[in-house]
Amino acid sequence: MEKKNLIQPINRKKLKKKEPSVKRKIIIGVILLIFAFSGSFLIYYILQVALHTSNPMVVVVSRSMEPTLLRGDLLFLEWKDSSQIKSGSIIGKEGDIIVFDARNLPGWINPPNDPIVHRVVDKWYDGAWFFQTKGDANPTIDSAPVPENRILGVVVGRIPYIGWVKILLTDSGLLIPLLVIVSALLIISIIWDIARKDDNKKGKNKEKENLILKDMDENNNQVRRIEFDFTKT
Repeated sequence: MEKKNLIQPINRKKLKKKEPSVKRKIIIGVILLIFAFSGSFLIYYILQVALHTSNPMVVVVSRSMEPTLLRGDLLFLEWKDSSQIKSGSIIGKEGDIIVFDARNLPGWINPPNDPIVHRVVDKWYDGAWFFQTKGDANPTIDSAPVPENRILGVVVGRIPYIGWVKILLTDSGLLIPLLVIVSALLIISIIWDIARKDDNKKGKNKEKENLILKDMDENNNQVRRIEFDFTKT
């Protein structure tokens, strides 16, 4: 008996699985990158809501509160009604530690741009609440009282030293350039990884197709030729 060839149609769509385009993969990668960066803003927003303040975190940038608070400490702030903020004494240091904005505040000479972290040593009400403050490490009280509308929050917790990252990057002027470089590297890495995976898949698909003997029938359908040997019994 002789060999006979059977023609079996093959669906090209079944042979090649539909893969997402490179453009679509890049878009997905960029979206994931945006979510990664926006995660920190989401955490910050959650803290704003939970602690009832628009400034839930600050970094200690001076040594005026040592040894209670150290430079580089990350502080967590909570809003309190002014009447509930505790006043103490200079010696006892039992008053609440508040964070306030002293820029353009009457009586303050050359106040820093960063929020000030000092302890309340006295308070009084005169149409609004006013607070006398002092740094634990400073020899004298602050030059002028702080009105309640300048208070950002009361210190309720801290993480030591973690704020040094922000201090070093800000003082060196590298914060924004570093963010730009890191973002660019992440985007390039995502695009490069997607492109390599796409090339590898294309190569594997070609290898699979080359292993199959293909012909075309009269309807221009892709077919596979299968041989059966009937000479053997």
